[in-house]
Amino acid sequence: MLGHRRLVVRLLLVVVAMFGFGYALVPLYDVFCKVTGINGKTAKTASEVSMATDEQRIVTVEFISYVPQGLNWKFGPKVNRVKVHPGETLQVDFSASNFTARRGTVQAVPSVSPGLAANHLKKVSCFCFEQQTLAPGEQQDMPLFFYVDPELPEDINTLTLAYTLFAVEGAELNESETAQTRADGEVSNDAAL
Repeated sequence: MLGHRRLVVRLLLVVVAMFGFGYALVPLYDVFCKVTGINGKTAKTASEVSMATDEQRIVTVEFISYVPQGLNWKFGPKVNRVKVHPGETLQVDFSASNFTARRGTVQAVPSVSPGLAANHLKKVSCFCFEQQTLAPGEQQDMPLFFYVDPELPEDINTLTLAYTLFAVEGAELNESETAQTRADGEVSNDAAL
């Protein structure tokens, strides 16, 4: 009987430890990514305009956008890539269209690869800082003003800025309609257009 109690107590301790580890995983991952710089997350607030430009170097910035399956929106960059001197501020426009029958609100969440370059892509102004609400059938152009930090490591010559569009509220979901824009500018489901 005493052996069964010890076993039950040990199993309960294992369950509590597993729950605690699972609960702590997200904050630990965030700390790990912040320390190593490999998370690909960009700043959530605007950066100051760069005062210095490195005219001797050119960096390619590619743009990719994703719309999850079931969100009947079209979203993507108007250009797929640009070449920029580090420190030079550029504007790139993205376009969003709501193909649902009702008003919808979405949020674009950015990530940068390689992850080590995430801290070097500076957004001066970005549609991703705020939620976007569109009426049924409405289309909206959304500007992104950014620059690449001149301190970007020399071995990184290409950055990819990817945005994933998420429904916040009121976005009509339909599993059969999907729009997924890729770097080549093609849309995966013509019905969503």
